[in-house]
Amino acid sequence: MITLEFERKTKELIDSLKGICASNGLGNDGNEFKIITQVFLYKFLHDKFAYELKRLDKRVGSADNWERAVKALPEGDLEMAMLQLPANTARLKSEHLISSLFERQNDKDFAKLFDDTLRDIAIENNDIFAVRTASGSKIILFDRVSEFITDTSKRDAFCRAIINKLVEFSFEYIFTEKFDFYATIFEYLISDYNKDSGGKYAEYYTPHAVAKIMAAILVPEGERGQIQNASCYDPSAGSGTLLMNLAHAIGEDRCSIYSQDISQKSSSLLRLNLILNGLVHSIQNVIQGNTILSPYFKDGKNLQLFDYIVSNPPFKMDFSDFRDDLDSKENQSRFFAGVPKIPAKKKESMAIYQLFLQHIIHSLKDDGKAAVVVPTGFVTAKGIDKKIREKLISEKMLAGVVSMPSNIFATTGTNVSILFIDRSNKGDVVLIDASNLGETIKEGKNQKTVLSEEEENLIISTFIAKNEVDDLSAIVSYEDVANKNHSFSAGQYFEVKIEYVDISHDEFTDKLTARKAILDKLFEDSKTLSKSISDGLSKLNYE
Repeated sequence: MITLEFERKTKELIDSLKGICASNGLGNDGNEFKIITQVFLYKFLHDKFAYELKRLDKRVGSADNWERAVKALPEGDLEMAMLQLPANTARLKSEHLISSLFERQNDKDFAKLFDDTLRDIAIENNDIFAVRTASGSKIILFDRVSEFITDTSKRDAFCRAIINKLVEFSFEYIFTEKFDFYATIFEYLISDYNKDSGGKYAEYYTPHAVAKIMAAILVPEGERGQIQNASCYDPSAGSGTLLMNLAHAIGEDRCSIYSQDISQKSSSLLRLNLILNGLVHSIQNVIQGNTILSPYFKDGKNLQLFDYIVSNPPFKMDFSDFRDDLDSKENQSRFFAGVPKIPAKKKESMAIYQLFLQHIIHSLKDDGKAAVVVPTGFVTAKGIDKKIREKLISEKMLAGVVSMPSNIFATTGTNVSILFIDRSNKGDVVLIDASNLGETIKEGKNQKTVLSEEEENLIISTFIAKNEVDDLSAIVSYEDVANKNHSFSAGQYFEVKIEYVDISHDEFTDKLTARKAILDKLFEDSKTLSKSISDGLSKLNYE
């Protein structure tokens, strides 16, 4: 009940911040998400600092007013406490506290004080919380948020409204919560901002069902708690939904996250996601940059290899401006199946997912596993797609494919499948056709298919146990797939079942006569309709 209450209060805080932005002309503005996410993050880090400091120092923990107790600590004691704080906790000064800003909200140029405070926190904690670009530049934690308000006369009031909302309740009681709580809050926080629009490699939010299925199959229940020091990578990370689910399955303290995405917005959202989910140690591995053109993670001249890779890459994108740079001797082994050619028209339809998929295969360790969302057309298409499939079969890397229901993504009509790769796979391949599962619901202007928890678990258990279920799954050998033109479509392997029924000669004759009578009637109706249409056409005149 406490968890539900704090979930409600947290959502109310988010809604209040959105309301403040809307009343200052920033509703649905391009900068609104920066303000909401950064103010929320300031509140979260502030309360986490309070939570940890109270656990370390009884004088602070038992005080009626912990902020005053912090200010009253001898300088040496405070410095020692700072050294003892967990590595995932921001180090704050007394002037950084929300209460200090609250007390000074009527000062002249309060907006500048507010911005200066957040920037100072960012600079003080840059080594822990900064995201890097591929060139090595650091993207610090906070912008000067008041400067998104174009009318300078309104900035002080804007920041006062924010600080008055932040003092109303504390996050301290939720720091013992686990993944499901933070996943719900994060999804609610970014729900208005993580859309399929805007810029190259736009943020692709992966539905919970897809993320859950990918993580559960990559890390079955029996392996959880046994994996140590796993490296988990997503070359098109977006806001990190897939990585968070994977890390939760492995254990947040048993893995490190690595990601690259060209979008600064995505990298900022991923950083927030890592902080909420206790993966601060991986923020240093969040890279903003073009994975396909300039992959960041390398071991010398070669790509760094990973234990687990998850990805929902963009399917189509115009990359004609750097396509020829990819078609080089240096990239031959990485793009083993080839680089798509530049079409004369519709360059925005270039199949960039083919490059991401090849990059992922090339980035796996010898016993590595991957799960990748691909358009369902990939499972039977020719050209580069087929060459990729041939490699997965010839080198016995394919673990299986799950073809999802249509409209599993509300924002795109493209049917998708999840490709599972396991370099250590020695058994048969699991092909699942889940296209008939799920319930269609309306989401905004779009239709969306939602899987029930039972259906999600059916897919997961069928895959892991390698069960053959009528009209759902087929268990096939690598040789079977090679003989079927390397098709990964489950339906092509389903057994066609014909039911035979014993009937007498008289029954057979009666059924045949009845069917013939129906056909004769249809043929006669067809002649009548044809004559009627012909007569009608002959009566038409030009006027």
